[in-house]
Amino acid sequence: MWTAIGLWAGAVVALACYGLLAGRLASPAIPLVLWLVALPVFYLAGLMVLCALYSGISWWWRARRPAAVRIGARGTAQLLWDEYRTLIFAAPRMMFYRALVPDPAPSRTEVPVLLVHGVLCNAGIWARMRRQLLRRGVDGVYSLSYGPPLASIETFAAQFAKKLDGVLAATNAVSAVVIGHSMGGLVIRAYLRAHGASKIARVMTIGAPHHGSMHAWMMIGTSLAQLRPGSPWLAALNAVPLDPALRVVSMWSWHDTMVSPQTSSELPGAIDVAIVGVGHNALLGDPAVFERAAAEIAAARADARRAR
Repeated sequence: MWTAIGLWAGAVVALACYGLLAGRLASPAIPLVLWLVALPVFYLAGLMVLCALYSGISWWWRARRPAAVRIGARGTAQLLWDEYRTLIFAAPRMMFYRALVPDPAPSRTEVPVLLVHGVLCNAGIWARMRRQLLRRGVDGVYSLSYGPPLASIETFAAQFAKKLDGVLAATNAVSAVVIGHSMGGLVIRAYLRAHGASKIARVMTIGAPHHGSMHAWMMIGTSLAQLRPGSPWLAALNAVPLDPALRVVSMWSWHDTMVSPQTSSELPGAIDVAIVGVGHNALLGDPAVFERAAAEIAAARADARRAR
């Protein structure tokens, strides 16, 4: 809700300011129709600058990469294009998140799925993941939108706990598969530290900065301060080992554009799955990520059937 409200408010203010400017400066040399045509150009150019900025920061603070995972100039160009293309549609997805990622009607589901977004986002970022899971026959897919965006991760973990209980009640299930992107992975881990894993069938994190990201120094807010490498909050979280009985998969990219250094996503006690040539936001549109998520859900449901 918070992110959607902010995006809608920002869009209205930006359009109003642009309209006033166009009205004042329109002339026979630059007619109003050209201002209308230029509007999407300005939007796309702004996103290009943003993508270049945060990608450049990730390159500056990049992890040392083995020769086998280096992608060269062509691979880098493809990576940046995929990340930019994802960014173009990110805001609309989050603005219309209620329509794009609705929770299913209450129905018995042996092991439901709960998706948890990252910082400054909402459930809209899961639109493609939800669609791909449904195509693979995965039912019972729920998502959480937490906030306000810059509050403590502990606040988000409490909201996650409430949502999880609601999902389990709606599906008459005892545990769920939980999947978190970016900071969503840390929200899940904060929940595990506070409540344990009795209601969790398995965990998958996607591009999660388990040891922080240098990008967090570029922004303000409690949650961002907690995400800074070496923060007391991260130190306390990582001092608690994962439950050895809980299967946790950390899927991440050697070329993540928002987690720097990228090896911050390595998590002791988890199954690390590293991929190559995919940016941070583009991870949520990557076929390998879809396949792994579907496989983890299928395996968790098979475990539940065997345990009957």
